[in-house]
Amino acid sequence: MKTYTAAIDLGTTKVVSLVGEKSESGYKIISFHEAPSKGIMRGEVVNIQNVLDSLMPTLDEIKSECSVDIKEVYVGIAGQHIRCSDEGCKRNRQRPDNLITQEEIDEMKEEMYKTRVNAGEKILHVIPQSYNVDDHIGQTEVVGMVGSQIEGNYKLFIGRTNSAEHSKSVINRANLKLKELVLEPVASALAVLSEEEMEMGVAMIDIGGGTTDLLVIENNIIRHTAVIPFGGNSITEDLKQGCGVSSRNAEQMKIQYGSCITEYAPDNKTVIIPGMNGANSREVSFKVIASIIEARVAEIVEAVMYEIERSGFQEKLHAGIVLTGGGSQLAHICNYVSYKTGYETRIASPNNNITFDSPEGVNKPSSSTAVGLLIYGCEKMREAENDFASANIMKETTLFSEEQLVSAVVEQKPAQKAPQKKQKRGRFFDNFKVNIGTFFDSGDNEA
Repeated sequence: MKTYTAAIDLGTTKVVSLVGEKSESGYKIISFHEAPSKGIMRGEVVNIQNVLDSLMPTLDEIKSECSVDIKEVYVGIAGQHIRCSDEGCKRNRQRPDNLITQEEIDEMKEEMYKTRVNAGEKILHVIPQSYNVDDHIGQTEVVGMVGSQIEGNYKLFIGRTNSAEHSKSVINRANLKLKELVLEPVASALAVLSEEEMEMGVAMIDIGGGTTDLLVIENNIIRHTAVIPFGGNSITEDLKQGCGVSSRNAEQMKIQYGSCITEYAPDNKTVIIPGMNGANSREVSFKVIASIIEARVAEIVEAVMYEIERSGFQEKLHAGIVLTGGGSQLAHICNYVSYKTGYETRIASPNNNITFDSPEGVNKPSSSTAVGLLIYGCEKMREAENDFASANIMKETTLFSEEQLVSAVVEQKPAQKAPQKKQKRGRFFDNFKVNIGTFFDSGDNEA
């Protein structure tokens, strides 16, 4: 019997459930269903029952369509509560002539999970940035080196505990097991970025309904992430208020007649808005629509550029900017972002990673997060299977502890042998490990 991976994207405007597997030709989506979401604001679950009511029909449709019994799922986590912090860890080595081992590196990383954070917060992920070994500064691969002192520089991704608990509650009430929570911008990056872009340096901007997520990756390492509290819904609300129309008409105006560049809007075209309850109809010019859209997009781009500069990697984004998410479908947004930022910009969807026979709708930019969550789950399943096979060969008595089953599997290596280099995507996964046990335990790292 085949084993499939399942993922759920709890978005501000829609919820998506999908099931798939990794094949020789890419990631094959077996079933994909979405529904309008209720109970989610700016990427965070605020009404558990409303979200559950939105989610259940998508799960029922998957079960009906392909007779797959979903038991555990990968779920995205997002929201403005997520923040970054730069921290360090220093260790003096008693035997400086011994080769630095992977075990030492892993121990230092685990220590960072004990870093004190604010009350009500937890450390989601610890991402190594670089290491200093004695006088060798800024190293990224130190296993196999020697030295008397090693210092690690880390990026800590921190989120509110109750936000994750709300997402977990939705999944549990759907009679599912939460396999892992994954940062949504990371998932989107897995779906739309190439290996070359992640190595060269790239800023991925995912413009969703409630928020705009930024992820900066360089040398296959996550360098920075940020959540901007504006997205496509903000533009719709601006049009609603500025033009005095309903939300439905505002959304239609944005999609059909809008532009991110006012100059591109024709001077002599207008949209006729039918009057309500017998009132006279009104006209709104394309120029007015575009000016309202451009004002909000300018605010989003300005906030994104501030975060890119704050990351310190603005000069290293040699692959430029990649736009995705539903908001990336705004007319002329690619031109606007490229002009305002000076970076080469493209719009991306997950179609390069999925097989041609996947369901319709999967290859849209708005599906990037959902597909990325599935990719993440497939890769983690593959890692676990490889570790399981290795453990059988080694005839280990205990294959996995309970903690290992809910956390990323760390590869064991001989103490004094440097490991072989991994594939680029593999290295990206190695730099991004999730520990659900650590996240959901009441913790020592609260202030």
